[in-house]
Amino acid sequence: MSQIIARKNPVVFKTQAVRVHACPDSLTYTPVGLPQNFGQMQAQRIPVSVADPDTFELTVANLGVSANISLEWQGRHFHLLVRQDRPDQGDNVLKLLSGYVPAHELRVPLLTAMTEIAEELLLEGSDGWLGGRYHNTWLPSPYADCLPVDKRCAYNLMPCQRQTKPVFCGDLPLVEQPRAYVHLPSNSLQIVYNLKLELPEGCSTLSALHADEALDAESGELLARMDYQQPELFLAEVRNGAPTNQLYTLEKGVLIKQRTDHLWLSEALAPQTGWVVAAPRCEWPAGLVRL
Repeated sequence: MSQIIARKNPVVFKTQAVRVHACPDSLTYTPVGLPQNFGQMQAQRIPVSVADPDTFELTVANLGVSANISLEWQGRHFHLLVRQDRPDQGDNVLKLLSGYVPAHELRVPLLTAMTEIAEELLLEGSDGWLGGRYHNTWLPSPYADCLPVDKRCAYNLMPCQRQTKPVFCGDLPLVEQPRAYVHLPSNSLQIVYNLKLELPEGCSTLSALHADEALDAESGELLARMDYQQPELFLAEVRNGAPTNQLYTLEKGVLIKQRTDHLWLSEALAPQTGWVVAAPRCEWPAGLVRL
């Protein structure tokens, strides 16, 4: 049975459209227009097209951010994925931890990525829930009131540098060299940070869960829930950089194998041409080679 761990007022969220200028060597985006709420943003997320995937200018509905998180568990290598139901697209996919960037963080989307990780990634050890740090900065603890934090153990997030083209917000280069792409079906610019999760010693009974937010029709609130019976945080195994077609959940230190038939991956793992991703999704496990 799911447990409500937080409530939010969705009206608080505001973002802006962004103007994208892409050229073969770099991509620059600039916030434009008035702040808009979630509904106004969603109304602009309609399919668009560009003539040249390497060189174009386009105003997109929003900036999104994702975290490609890798970790090692018992000598094996994994990437973290979560499940997402997408009724607007009529599908169900596994995706990277991700979220919409609010207006006040459009120039520093890494802050949004850290907040999303703190809100979505739940790691429970024998003495409570693990807090997280990025370099030497503590991540928020959004559920500390109902999920007791382990004061002795914490996980660390470290950047994994990749060969990527520079991305700028105005004249400011984004730190940690993220990947960027414009997703044509949703008219959005997406930033992907590559991170390594380092677990503390002595967490052999670790459980990994996903906190999922959904709008409650009765109250109008955004409710964050977790469910031990459906942890919904998955570990996709890779070996020597190649997917193994093995998918697990982690429950009290034990890897529980999951079925992989009829699985789809989100567009973040679909083929990218220049600065553009045109597909709404991609097949499992082929997309994992792009992690």
